[in-house]
Parts: sequence; C-alpha cells; structure tokens
Amino acid sequence: MISEIPDPEIPVISIKELGVLRNIMFDKNTLKVVITPTYSGCPAMDRFQKDIKEKLEQLKVKKFDIIMQFDPPWTTDWITDKAKEKLKAYGIAPPAHKTKDKNILLGIKQKIECPRCKTNETELVSQFSSTACKAMYRCISCLEPFEYFKCL
Repeated sequence: MISEIPDPEIPVISIKELGVLRNIMFDKNTLKVVITPTYSGCPAMDRFQKDIKEKLEQLKVKKFDIIMQFDPPWTTDWITDKAKEKLKAYGIAPPAHKTKDKNILLGIKQKIECPRCKTNETELVSQFSSTACKAMYRCISCLEPFEYFKCL
C-alpha cells in the first residue's frame, strides 16, 4: 500500500503518518496521489515520488499522476499521534506544541522532553540537525544528544 511507504529519513514512520500523503483518488481512469512537502526544498520529496512510483508499478497501476500540493502548507500538526510515539521510541522528540501555538511561544525558552530518559532538563545545541525540520538538543540529565522535530 502507498500509505505504508516509509519516510526515507525516519524509516519508522510512513508518509501517511507523517502527513505528507494527502490524498489518493481516481479521476478519469487515472490514479491521483497527492503529496505535500514538509518544507520548501525538502530533499526527501524526490525519494517520496520515486517510492510511490515504484509501489504503483508493483501494484500494476498503469495510469497515475503524483501531484505536489503546496497549499495548504504541511504542518507538524499532521503527524499522527501514533507516529509521534514511534518518533520517541526511535530517539527523536516529536513536536511539543501545535503550529498555532508557535507564535505565542516565540521568545520563550522551551524545554523539550528527552525521548530517552523523559526529563525536561534539555538544552538546544543547534537550530538545525540532519534536516532543516529538526533541531539538535542535548539532555542535561542523561547527557545524550537527540533530535527534536520542530513545530512547523
């Protein structure tokens, strides 16, 4: 199934759980798969499209279009609760707030929970990590570094 395709950067969650897979529908004998990038220039989008195309070919779907939808823009609010639990188990702290709360929290030093030892005694190391949508934190308690999926 297309909805089960893993995120190439975080293989424990699917593109559906991440909220990138927006819709699958038939229109005039053509299967339309609608996806939204997590951010402008996301390098995983080429991989998402390649994986979707390969899956559709395996399923013997002859006519399909993969449509990039930019409006509304992707938000971390689209990450499912199940995916957030999977992120924690994988060692990545999921978004701590809803997107609508992001402006309220500007300027307030946020304490992000360590996905390993569950303490809030953490510190920001870098606004950017392995991808632009994650930040790098360090746990003051267990001293482990971890990524935080930023609220977008």
